[in-house]
Amino acid sequence: MVISTTETDSREILSSTFASRYVRAAIPRFKMPDNSMPKEAAYQVINDELMLDGNPRLNLASFVTTWMEPECDKLVMASINKNYVDMDEYPVTTELQNRCVNMIAHLFNTPVADDKTAVGVGTVGSSEAIMLAGLAFKRKWQQKRKEQGKPYDKPNIVTGANVQVCWEKFARYFEVELKEVKLEEGYYVMNPVKAVELVDENTICVAAILGSTLTGEFEDVKLLHDLLTKKNEETGWDTPIHVDAASGGFIAPFLYPDLEWDFRLPLVKSINVSGHKYGLVYAGVGWVVWRTKDDLPDELVFHINYLGSDQPTFTLNFSKGSSQIIAQYYQFIRLGFEGYKNIMENCMGNARALREGLEKTGRFEILSKDVGVPLVAFSLKDSSAHTVFEISEGLRKKLNRFQVVYPQKLPMSYPWSTKLRVISHLRRV
Repeated sequence: MVISTTETDSREILSSTFASRYVRAAIPRFKMPDNSMPKEAAYQVINDELMLDGNPRLNLASFVTTWMEPECDKLVMASINKNYVDMDEYPVTTELQNRCVNMIAHLFNTPVADDKTAVGVGTVGSSEAIMLAGLAFKRKWQQKRKEQGKPYDKPNIVTGANVQVCWEKFARYFEVELKEVKLEEGYYVMNPVKAVELVDENTICVAAILGSTLTGEFEDVKLLHDLLTKKNEETGWDTPIHVDAASGGFIAPFLYPDLEWDFRLPLVKSINVSGHKYGLVYAGVGWVVWRTKDDLPDELVFHINYLGSDQPTFTLNFSKGSSQIIAQYYQFIRLGFEGYKNIMENCMGNARALREGLEKTGRFEILSKDVGVPLVAFSLKDSSAHTVFEISEGLRKKLNRFQVVYPQKLPMSYPWSTKLRVISHLRRV
C-alpha cells in the first residue's frame, strides 16, 4: 500500500485533447466519474498518462527484474486471474509453488532428504517473508520462556544499521526491540563481533544480510555463526540466525558455492530471498524457507476450508495472484543451474567493467566489495567542485535512471554518507 500525500482537491480534473466525443469532456481526478466511457477511451486516457513514467528497461537503479521472455509473459497473462490462495480450485499452481520451495531449499543446502518436502512459502516479496520469519522466531522464543517460567514481554532482535526498512517495520509492527549495530567508516555492514555482544537472553534471533542495500556487500555469516555458537555454549542460550538473502540468495549459490552462509551452518534457521530480484521474476514474489518443520511453530499455520478442502496457510496476505509463482517456476526449469550461473556471471562482469572504468578516472572511491551483489557503489574523492547529487542528476538526464543512496541512520558529517549507486544488470542468457 502506498500512502498518498497528493492534494486531493475534488475540483481537479483530467483534460484530454482528442476529438472523440467521449474524451472531449474533462473527467474528475479524485472522484469517480458520473458516467461511463468506452473501453477504448478509458485505455487511451490512462495509457497516455502512464507515458510520463520512466521506462523500466532503462531503470539502472533497481534490483527488481524488468524483463522476462515472451513465453513467460504469456504464462503470466494466462494465470493473472488465478487466486493463489484457492488451492482446491488451482491445485497445479499450488504444486508449482511447492516445487519452487523445494528447489530453493536444496539450493540453500537445507538438511532435507530428496524424497521429503521442504518447509517454506511464497510471499509478496522479501518484506512479507521477513515478517513471517520474524514471527516464527518470536513465537518460538516466547514458548520457551513460558516453559521456563521467565518473562516473555521484551523480545529483541539484533541487526546491522544497514538493514532494509522491512526489518524496522517488523520490529515496530510486532513490538520487538530493534538492537542495531552501528556502522563504521570503511566498514558498511554489520560487525559480527559487536552483534554478538548485543545478544542477550531476550534476543529472538540475529539477522545477517547477504547483500547490503547500500553497497551490495555480503555480511560474514560464518564468523557470526561461530561467535554466536560460542556465546550460546557459554550462556546456555540457543539464539538462532536468520539470513536476509533478498539480494544475494540467487547470487551466492552460483558465484560463490564454497561460501558458508546458508543451512550448512546449524544456527541458521530460516532464509528469505526475493524472486523478483536476482530470481529474475517481475516484482511481487519472495520466498522464505525454514531449516526444519520444528522451526515453524504449528500455531502460526491456519487451516481454512471455506474455499473447499482443508487448506493450510501461513501468510500475512490472503488472496493474491498466481502469476509470479508460475513465472518463478518457469525461470527455474527454463534456465536451470547453468542458466542462472551464466546470467550472474554476466552481471558480475558488467559490474567489474564499470568499476574498472570508474577507477581509471582517478576521481572516485569504490565502496563496494569484490564479493557480493553485482553492484557498484562509489563516492567522489573530492567534493569541493561537485557533489554526488549533482553527478547523479547529470547521469539521470543522460541515462534515465541512476540513484543516490543516503544511509539516513548515519550522521551527515561522514564523508562517505552519500553514495552514487549504479546497478549492473544483464537479464538475458
